[in-house]
Amino acid sequence: MELGSRERRPGRPAWPFRVALSTAVVLLAVACGSPGASAPAGPAATAAPATAVVPPGTPAGVQLRWLIAAMARLPLSGAQVRAHFDAAFWAQVSPAMLNQALQALVSPRVLSIRVGELNTVVADVAAGDTGARAQVLVTVDRRGLISWLRISPDLAAPPPATWASVDAAVQSAAPQVRLLVADVTGGSCQPVHGLDPGTPAPLAAAVKLYVLDALGQAVAAGTVHWNQPVTLTKRLKSLPPGELQDEPDGTAVSVLDTAAAMISLSDNTATDMLINLLGRPAVEAELTPTGMTDPNSDRPFLTTREIFTLKLTQWPALAERYLAADQAGRRTLLASTVDRAPLPAVAAAGAWIAPRAVTSLEYFASASDLCRISASLAALARRPGLAPIGQVLSLNDDGLQLDPAQWRATWFKGGSEPGVLTLAFLATTRTGHSYVVTVLAENPSQPLDQATAIPVILTAVKEAFTLAARR
Repeated sequence: MELGSRERRPGRPAWPFRVALSTAVVLLAVACGSPGASAPAGPAATAAPATAVVPPGTPAGVQLRWLIAAMARLPLSGAQVRAHFDAAFWAQVSPAMLNQALQALVSPRVLSIRVGELNTVVADVAAGDTGARAQVLVTVDRRGLISWLRISPDLAAPPPATWASVDAAVQSAAPQVRLLVADVTGGSCQPVHGLDPGTPAPLAAAVKLYVLDALGQAVAAGTVHWNQPVTLTKRLKSLPPGELQDEPDGTAVSVLDTAAAMISLSDNTATDMLINLLGRPAVEAELTPTGMTDPNSDRPFLTTREIFTLKLTQWPALAERYLAADQAGRRTLLASTVDRAPLPAVAAAGAWIAPRAVTSLEYFASASDLCRISASLAALARRPGLAPIGQVLSLNDDGLQLDPAQWRATWFKGGSEPGVLTLAFLATTRTGHSYVVTVLAENPSQPLDQATAIPVILTAVKEAFTLAARR
């Protein structure tokens, strides 16, 4: 379950760009605050000890300590919720909703800390009564109040044992599914197994991998620096998920923190800040070198704000004007109309439940394309000064929880909008072998039942990594 500034399952309005794809019902609140100022670090994946571990003394760790203690004395009162969660969170997540969600893990104890940043902590926990295990992620705003809570149950169900059962599992998630499992140890994608991996499909927020790649190229060229400040302006603010949209105009955030927010929180405002910093042409220029099969399908490379405007403002008239134009006409319409429109209201996004032109007005790539961009990022991350690429991609594994005794690092970026669900993982074994698993699920006519689909897909992804590594 996830509680806070992220996304919702069917039955609740869903944000178009997902980040953490959890394994139970999501309750959403529009959070305020922003990513912390500390540089991100990869997770410390260690085997869980038998005895309880004390969370770190960071703002996020302090809130995790409180939450662990409070879950032994449920229900939480309204006063407790208001004292420990930010206002936007408890404005939409009532104490009753929160208490119902927390019942899944009563009296937990912390077994290990995977990520211990100032504003984010990820812990492996076990329930005191049943011993059931889960991963808990807590993110706090700049005041130290909880803005996001995710509890991902351990995927302990018997996983698929063969490639055929992996295929059956992912194909049960949507009418159209693309899958690729590949070995990228040598720097290129060597397919191990796949389902229609070469056909482009809508991918939603997973497109942010291409923004990160363009950023890495700019840092490598010396035109951008990780500690360089990026200034937030009204015209760069987008809709959630994310937190930067709630910061005052003029707020300065480092390039590194902006990248971390874009990937680990799927912060849409952070994404648009980086596109603005790099320039749309620079992002578009990286589509071909990274091996995208049809780069023109993502030109113009839309900002998240532009996607929201096209799908929420004067729907469907404005979108139809955009789709009817050629590439030059689309650029003209963006400059003359779309970019001058006010940011759509959060309420309008909340009412967006059914798929809207997901086969024509979206970001597009194939499963093979996502493998190639992952391999490109891995190559960049090995270059001097570019290690932060791997660090930000390691901050959120979406609750996949690969065995740390076998796997030393997991990268993740996902995305969704109604009718679209994408998961892209890269994981490296302790012996140095790296594999990519990408899944793109699509239903152009109906929203996906993510509450059912996500646990099934994650279990299949986990077994796909296991089967690939056994070869």
